[in-house]
Amino acid sequence: MDALTFRTATAADIPALIDLVTSAYRGDASRVGWTTEADILDGQRIDAAGIQGDLDRPRSVILLAEQDGQLQACCHVADENGHGYFGMFSVSPAVQGGGIGKQLMQRAEQHAAEQWQLPTMQMTVIDCRDELIAFYERRGYVRTGIKKPFPYGDERFGIPKRDDLQFEILEKALGAAA
Repeated sequence: MDALTFRTATAADIPALIDLVTSAYRGDASRVGWTTEADILDGQRIDAAGIQGDLDRPRSVILLAEQDGQLQACCHVADENGHGYFGMFSVSPAVQGGGIGKQLMQRAEQHAAEQWQLPTMQMTVIDCRDELIAFYERRGYVRTGIKKPFPYGDERFGIPKRDDLQFEILEKALGAAA
């Protein structure tokens, strides 16, 4: 296998991004990996308009990790109110657990620190996703205790199967070692 390569997404990547993000989080295909949200959410995880909006924003990029010419992982990195924002993190279920996600996360943190000189990276995680939160904690993120409501009724974020969903903000200090 060839080494992992990284690049920023363009509008031409939108269909592949929708397929990747959906495969990592929704439906039976997502159950192959450990990041599935299939037990708590149905419906879509991302749409073309949302991705295009991320591509069009200033100080916002979607990073792609490819291997042998195939898209393996992606994430959205943006400057939001003086903090890096890390979202849309998706790794193909077929390669989860192989280190690709960790490498992409490091690349995203480097981008926020080096390109935009941001002091911290933040993300929102559904607070009942204990295994996922533990993954981020092992990578230096801490729970802030700051909660945000889940956007019930907005199907762009999925169709909830539970009525107790909310987001928690996780944060990591960035620096030379990021």
